[in-house]
Amino acid sequence: MKRSLNIAHRGFSGRYPENTMLAFRKAVEAGCDGIETDLHMTKDGVIVICHDETIERTTNGRGFIYDYSYEELCKFDAGIKFDEEFRGEKIPSIDEFLEYVKDKNLLINLELKNDVIHYEKLEKKVIEKIYEFKLKKNVIISSFNHYSMVRVKEYDDKIKTGLLCLATLYNVHDYVKTVGADAVHPFFLSMMDKKVVECIKKNEIRINAYTVNEEKDMKKLIDLGIDGIITNYPDKLKKILTSL
Repeated sequence: MKRSLNIAHRGFSGRYPENTMLAFRKAVEAGCDGIETDLHMTKDGVIVICHDETIERTTNGRGFIYDYSYEELCKFDAGIKFDEEFRGEKIPSIDEFLEYVKDKNLLINLELKNDVIHYEKLEKKVIEKIYEFKLKKNVIISSFNHYSMVRVKEYDDKIKTGLLCLATLYNVHDYVKTVGADAVHPFFLSMMDKKVVECIKKNEIRINAYTVNEEKDMKKLIDLGIDGIITNYPDKLKKILTSL
């Protein structure tokens, strides 16, 4: 049986400011197998990495990402809200992130944050970046907006997609196939049912569960054969996986 992949949620976000280049570097140093991150678009069309639609939770700025140009966003500090010692971290662009990971043989999970705000042609622009950095084999695109995942496949059916969901979907394997996706990315507690997991895997659909931070839950999901475990603490998960 293949072991579960260790996917760092927004980088090593348990100990470093989320979705910063520092968090991504530290996740790699901790031995992760992949990185999950979130994509928005600025008013001048630059794809940037941030979880929220607004910047006040993670930076010293305020307002919606789409109201700023990339140059304006770069003036805000994305580290100081986490801890003073991380002052100076910035909101990265997708180019900066993909340039860093392109030669690291990692699974890259790009979540399109278009379930609240519709960013025009975000899917197409992200796919173009994937090809620009030659990362098609390494990337899976996910979103809570499943219409967006259909659009990804319409643009390029060779790009892998994952459907984010909070609760267990009825006949999830049928639904995933209807959307044309390759994986389901569920809230981890909804994947603790062995029969559900077995049914999904029997249908050759991958399961990457989020956000798993307690060791007991990591161990349960590993035992269930979950394909990928998305965690804020890739160091904890690495230790468990190494001990198996």
